[in-house]
Amino acid sequence: MASVSFFGGVGTVTGSKYLLQHNGKKVLVDCGLFQGLKELRERNWQPLPFNPEELDAVIITHAHIDHTGFLPRVVKLGFKGPVITTKPTGDLMRVLLTDSARLQEEEADYRNRHALTSHSPALPLYDEDDARAALDLLQLYHNDGKQVDICDGVKATFLVAGHIMGSSLVLVELENARPDGSSIKFLFSGDLGHYDQPILKDPATPPACDYMMCESTYGDRLHADVDPGEKLARIINEAIHRKGPILIPAFAVGRTQEILYLIRELEDAGKIPILPVVVDSPMAAQATQIYNRFAEEHDEEYASILAQKRHPLRTGSMQTASSREESKRINEMRGPRIIISASGMISGGRVLHHAIRILPDPNATVIFVGFQAAGTTGRRVQDGEREVRIMKTQVKVNCTIESIDGFSAHADWKGVLRWLSGLPSAPKTIFTTHGEPEAAAAMAKHIHDRFGWNVEVPEFGSTVELT
Repeated sequence: MASVSFFGGVGTVTGSKYLLQHNGKKVLVDCGLFQGLKELRERNWQPLPFNPEELDAVIITHAHIDHTGFLPRVVKLGFKGPVITTKPTGDLMRVLLTDSARLQEEEADYRNRHALTSHSPALPLYDEDDARAALDLLQLYHNDGKQVDICDGVKATFLVAGHIMGSSLVLVELENARPDGSSIKFLFSGDLGHYDQPILKDPATPPACDYMMCESTYGDRLHADVDPGEKLARIINEAIHRKGPILIPAFAVGRTQEILYLIRELEDAGKIPILPVVVDSPMAAQATQIYNRFAEEHDEEYASILAQKRHPLRTGSMQTASSREESKRINEMRGPRIIISASGMISGGRVLHHAIRILPDPNATVIFVGFQAAGTTGRRVQDGEREVRIMKTQVKVNCTIESIDGFSAHADWKGVLRWLSGLPSAPKTIFTTHGEPEAAAAMAKHIHDRFGWNVEVPEFGSTVELT
């Protein structure tokens, strides 16, 4: 008997974990950290609904923490099998997981020093040793459509998803899963990229499958028709007129690179003047270097710029802040400047320090360029709250708030339907996941209305038998 269980990424956009069971084998697809609302974050500490020691393998669709950030915890709890993903994803995980571990340790230390914990002492979810142990388990492949062995009776194929560098659609084949000896094919969309975006290739055409896990982050929304470059140029030029700073909270992997690419394009076209641009994220700086290593995932325009011996992700006046001292020196800058800093939802990292200084400034501008999950500071600011709490400080929001939807690395519902239209035949069932409840339900309706296919919105902790 084969089955799939939903232990994350349902009813929310975080914590993706899907457990496939087949002929005694257990394979976890993605191993994400829950983020956002406190009730979600607390799930990271709750007893697991599966035994990590019994897992035969973990498959990772891409490097973002909501898909990988729980892996060191699973290793800490006894998992010792292979972690199978693509080479670019492996390189990015080396950056992201060690940083996540460091943040876990720093948070525990902060709580202990300031007596902000009911536990004595507060412990990190995992530490850097656990992260390194998880990284030692990596087995790396390419998004080239070649089938690889996962464990006995389970194979997988990786194809470009177009979300971030190395992101994959993963087709998992459960061999001899039916009484007649035939296989069951389960396609995981991972996070599906937005078509016609810079840097990366468009998502690959989905292969035939019996079941599918389809993301629904924007299942109830469409990206604006406004060209993101034109809107960014307008916002930057208006900010220059106010002589104030621009803060762009951006994920270190994916979004930061896209923003840098577009700022460089706008400068080249003369649509904005060359401003000081500071990338205040060591992780983003490392990820940017990784982006240039994997030519097989670049789109034609990015490849042509590299062929001209130019760096597509370097603006005219750009610097990176690696050390804390360099980050603090940003506070001494005056006049119009652009600060790009993680996290993208103002939920942690160096962006918190910038937000405390910039949000109260009526001449400043904050630009949201990605999805803001419920419960995050970014979501509250984006929704118009005039005062937010950051690092136990009440911060007034007096600056100009802008949002550019067109930067999303996720396909909107029309993009998902466009991708699904490439399927050679109807799956038996599609599960809409990785969306807040309204989005997942809306995506299910769009799919059913367009194709007439069977679509289900799974619940957290549920298990479905695959036949």
